Amino acid sequence: MDWSQSQIPQMRFEARFGDRVVPAFCDRPSGVWAMIAEARDRNADGEALIAGDVRLSWRQIVEQATRIATGFRKLGLQRGDRVAILLGNRIEFPLLLFAAAHEGLVTVLLSPRQQRPEIAYVLGDCGAKILISEAGLAERLPDAREVPDLVHRIAVDDDPARSRFAELADNPPASAPAEVSEEDTAMILYTSGTTGKPKGAMLAHCNIVHSSMVFVSCLQLTQADRSIAAVPLGHVTGVVANITTMIRCAGALIIMPEFKAADYLKLAARERVTYTVMVSAMYNLCLLQPDFDRYDLSSWRIGGFGGAPMPVATIEKLKATIPGLKLMNCYGATETTSPSTIMPGELTESHIDSVGLPCPGARIVAMDPDGRELPHGEIGELWIQSASVIKGYWNNPKATAESFTSGFWHSGDLGSVDADGFVRVFDRQKDMINRGGLKIYSAEVESVLAGHPAVIESAIIAKACPVLGERVHAVVVTREPVASEALRAWCAERLSDYKVPETLAITPEPLPRNANGKVLKRQLRELLGA
Repeated sequence: MDWSQSQIPQMRFEARFGDRVVPAFCDRPSGVWAMIAEARDRNADGEALIAGDVRLSWRQIVEQATRIATGFRKLGLQRGDRVAILLGNRIEFPLLLFAAAHEGLVTVLLSPRQQRPEIAYVLGDCGAKILISEAGLAERLPDAREVPDLVHRIAVDDDPARSRFAELADNPPASAPAEVSEEDTAMILYTSGTTGKPKGAMLAHCNIVHSSMVFVSCLQLTQADRSIAAVPLGHVTGVVANITTMIRCAGALIIMPEFKAADYLKLAARERVTYTVMVSAMYNLCLLQPDFDRYDLSSWRIGGFGGAPMPVATIEKLKATIPGLKLMNCYGATETTSPSTIMPGELTESHIDSVGLPCPGARIVAMDPDGRELPHGEIGELWIQSASVIKGYWNNPKATAESFTSGFWHSGDLGSVDADGFVRVFDRQKDMINRGGLKIYSAEVESVLAGHPAVIESAIIAKACPVLGERVHAVVVTREPVASEALRAWCAERLSDYKVPETLAITPEPLPRNANGKVLKRQLRELLGA
C-alpha cells in the first residue's frame, strides 16, 4: 500500500551528500528562506504568526525577519556561523529562525529545560558566535571561560529593561538574502544521547524543505489551515511539523507558551484551529477536561500524534465528539527531520498497532544484527532512508559512521514492516525486556494498560532480577484510585503470562518527559534502582 500519487508532487532520484541517491521532489524551494519568500508571495496579507495579542501577516514576517537579519550583519555574523537560540515558545523564536535563514546562518536550538553544563557543552561543541536566550535563564548560562567562541549574548524578555532584542530588531530591512546550497546545514539539534555526550544532528536546507513538503502533501494542508504550536518549538516536532510546515502551506501558526489542556481548548476554539501535531497524552488530557464538550472544535480536521500509541478509548472519544477530526500517527526523529511514516487518517482505527506508511520517497526496512533485511513481519532494527535523513552529526564523524550506512539511518527502534508497507514500532533496543530469554516489548504492554478506563498513561521498564535477569515493572498514571491487582488482572486477560507486570507503581503524577514529549525511561529506571 502507498500514498495516493494524485496528492503527492512529482519526485525523481537525486544524488545527495556525496554517496546517497534518494527520491526528492522535483519542484521545490531551494532553502528555508526561499520557502518563506514563497509564502509571502502567495499569501502576503494572510495571518502567519499569532502569539498573545501579536498578530503578524506573511508580509510583516518578512519585513521583521529582514530587520533582524540586518542586526546579525551589524554584529559581523557571516554565512555558516552558528546562532544559538535558548528560548521558550514565544514569537521571537520563529522570527530569529527566519532571519538566520535569510543570512545563511546555522541556528542551534537549545531547550529552556537544559542546565548549565548541558548548555555549555552545546555552545562549545558547535562553536556558536551568538547566544539569544531568555533573560530569566541568566543564572544557567556559562561564563566566557567556558565558551570562548561565544562573542555576543542577547537577552530576550517582555520587559524592555531586561531585553536587548531591540538591538537586533530595530534596523532597516536587509537587502538580498545570502546564497545557500541545498546541502548547507540550516539547523543543528542536539539529540539526548543514552551514553556519552549529546550529538548535534545537522539538518540541511533540503532536509527541512522535503519534510515540510511531505507534511503539506500527505495532510493536504493549504493557506487556510491554522495550527497551534503546543509542543516546544526548539524540538524537531515544533520546528518542522509546526513552524516550517506552516511556512510551506502559507498558513497560520498560533504559539502557546506552554501546553495546558484548559488553555489549549480555549485557544483552539477561539482561533478555529484546523491542524495540530502533539503527543498522545495531550489529546487525553484535553478529553479529561470537565467542560470539553462546551468548546466548538468543529474546524479541527487533522490531529497528528506521535511519541506513544494513541489509546483506542481516546480515538473513540475524539471521533464521537469531533467527527471531522482525522487522527494520524506520525513517526520520526531528529535524524529524519521529523516524519518517516504517517498514517492516513481513514486507516488509523483499522491499523491501531501501526505508526503508518513510509512517507513519500522514504524506504524503511527491518534489519538483523548483521545488517541483513528481514522478511515482512519479522522484528529487527528499523533502518530509514529518505531525502529527509540528515547528513550526519556535527563535528562527530565517528558517531556518523556508526549510525548511517549509505544514507540509511539506524534508528535504534525495534520494529517490523508488513507486506502492505505498514510499519510497527515495538521498543527501543535498549528498552526491550529480556525475562529469562523471553523478549518483551514495552509498547505492547503499555498499549494494553492504556485500554483500562482508569489509566491515563504508563511506562514499562525492566526490573533487575538475579534469577531471570529482568522482570516487568509498570509505572502507571491513573485518573482515579485503582488496585495493582486489578491492573494485573486486566493485563493477564490480554497478554501472555510472562508479559504481565509483576510489580507496579501507581501515581497521579505525569510521567517525566523530554522536550519531544517522550517518556524518560532512563529516569524511571534510576528511581527504581534498576
